[in-house]
Amino acid sequence: MEVIQERGRRKPRFIVCGDNALAYRLVQELATAVGDEVTVILPSIAGNHGPRLVALAKAQVIEAGELSEAVFRAAGAEQASAVALVSQDDVGNVHAALRVQEVNPHCRLVIRLYSTSLGDRIRTLFPACDVLSDASAAAPSFVAGALGELTPSYVRLPGRTVYVALRSEVAADRVVCALADTTVPGRPELLPADQNAGDLVLAVADGKAAVAGFTAHRRGPELWRTLRWRIAASFNRKLAIATLGLFTLLGLGTMFLASMGGYSWTNGLYLTLLDAAGAAQPDTGLNTVAKIVQTLVTLVGISIIPLVTATVVDAIVRAQLATALGRPRPIAGHVVVVGLGNVGTRVVEQLHDLGVPVVCVESDEHARGVQLARRLDVPIVFGDASREDILRAAYVHTSRALVTVTDDDITNLEAGLHGQTMSRDPRIVLRLFDDDLAEKVQRSFGITISRSVSHLAAPAFAAAMLGRQLLGTIPVGRRVLLIAEVPVHAGSDLEGLTSRMVDSPRQVQVIAIHRNTTGGIELPPPSGYTVASGDRLIVLTTRAGLGRLLARSAGTSVPPS
Repeated sequence: MEVIQERGRRKPRFIVCGDNALAYRLVQELATAVGDEVTVILPSIAGNHGPRLVALAKAQVIEAGELSEAVFRAAGAEQASAVALVSQDDVGNVHAALRVQEVNPHCRLVIRLYSTSLGDRIRTLFPACDVLSDASAAAPSFVAGALGELTPSYVRLPGRTVYVALRSEVAADRVVCALADTTVPGRPELLPADQNAGDLVLAVADGKAAVAGFTAHRRGPELWRTLRWRIAASFNRKLAIATLGLFTLLGLGTMFLASMGGYSWTNGLYLTLLDAAGAAQPDTGLNTVAKIVQTLVTLVGISIIPLVTATVVDAIVRAQLATALGRPRPIAGHVVVVGLGNVGTRVVEQLHDLGVPVVCVESDEHARGVQLARRLDVPIVFGDASREDILRAAYVHTSRALVTVTDDDITNLEAGLHGQTMSRDPRIVLRLFDDDLAEKVQRSFGITISRSVSHLAAPAFAAAMLGRQLLGTIPVGRRVLLIAEVPVHAGSDLEGLTSRMVDSPRQVQVIAIHRNTTGGIELPPPSGYTVASGDRLIVLTTRAGLGRLLARSAGTSVPPS
C-alpha cells in the first residue's frame, strides 16, 4: 500500500519528483520565478532532503513510495503544466515519465538523465520533453574555475565543445559564427549582420586549439621544466646518485694524475679512461700517488659498467610498468581531476576538447568515467585522493589546477587542502554539496572556487520547465548571449524555412540543427537545409531574440500551457 501525505490543497502548476539537492534547489528556483506553489513528490519526508523540502513555504509535499499513476493524479498532474523527474535513477525517471504521459499527454516533461544519447531517443517519445544532465550543466563552471576564468567561455553541445576566441587565433574552418564586433571600445555589436566583420567568434574545439593563455603557459620555461621532470623521474634516484658518484671519482682521478702524478691534463685523462676500461698495466716505477690513483680508477671502472647498465634497465622497466598501469609520466601545467563520476567525466571531456592535458584520480576502477578516460588516452591514478602520496603520483605539485568532484565532501575537502600545501601557486576547485558550506570553505581556506552541482544546474532545469532550454551563456562585455535549444513544433512559423531564413541580425543566429529524422546534430547547419517539424534548433541569441523565436516555434498542434 502506498502512503500518501499531502500538505495543503492547492493544485500547483509545477511538480518536482525527487528528494535530492537538485530537487530542493529546483523548487526554490521555481518558487522565485513564478511565485506559485510547487508540489514535490518524494519517497520519505524524513530522509535525505525531505525535511528541508517540507520546510519550504511555497511547496506542497506528497510522500509516496512509488511514482504511480495514482500518485501523479493525487499531485494534480492532470492540470500541471510541467513535471520534473530529477532522481538519480535514469531508468526510474523514464518509467515515471511514461506514467505522467498517461495522466496528462500535453504536460511538459523535464527529465534528468546522464546519458545524452539515451536522452536524444527519449525526446522522440513525448511531444513536449526536455532531457537534461545536471553534470553537463555544472561542468563548465568547474572547467572555468580550473582555467582561471570568472565565467565559462565555452559550451558543451552533444558530442562537441564550442568556445569563444578571436577570429585571428582560429582557423577559418573551425569558426561557427561571429559573436560580436568589438572594434568600438565599450560598445560591442552582438551577432553582427556582416558575419565577416565580427572579430570575436564562436569556434569548434578540436583538442588542439588550446584555451586562451594555455599555450603560452606551456611554452618556454614550463616546457623545459616538464622535460627535466620527465628525465629525472624516469631514473631510480639511488642508482643515479651512485653512478654520478663513480663518474666524480673518475674526474678526481684525472685531476690527481695531472696535478700530483707528473702528467699533463691530456695524458692524465688518457690514462684515467684506459685504466677505467680495464687496460691498466702494472708499473712499479710510478710514484705512490699515481699507483693509488691507478688502482682506484681501475676499481671504479669495474663497478661503473654494471651500475650504468642497471640504471638504464631500471629506467626502461619503470617507464614500461607505469605505462602498463596507466600511471602518468612526469608532467607539468596540467589539470588534475579527482573523481570520475558524472561530473568528473564531463569535466575531463570538456578539458580534453579544449586541448588541456589532464590527469585523473579515482578510487573505483569501475567508475563511470574510467572507460572514457582510457579512450581519450588520459592517464588515471587509482587510489584514495585524500592521501598525499596518491595526489603526488598525479603530479599535483606541478599541476595548473586541482579539480575535486567526487561524491564525498570530506574527500573533496581533504584533497583540496593537500593540494594547497603541495603546490606553490595552487588553483583549487572543489565540489561541495552544501552551497552554504561551499561559500564558507572558499572564504575561510582561501580555496579558489567552491561550488555545489545542484546550485549550478537548478537554473537550467527551471528554465526548461518554463519552456526555455538554455545550454549555456556567453558574456560579451556587460551583455550576455544565450545558447538555447528551440524545438520546432508542427504548424509553427519556422517549418519550411531554411536555417539562414531563421537568422535575425543582432538577435538570433542558428549554430546547429538537431535533425528529427536522423537524431544527429549538424554544426554548423547546412545553408540550404529546410527546417522540419520535430527538429531542434540550437541558437545563439539575445534574451529578446529568444522570446521572439520561441513564439515563432510554437505550433498549432501544441496546446498553450
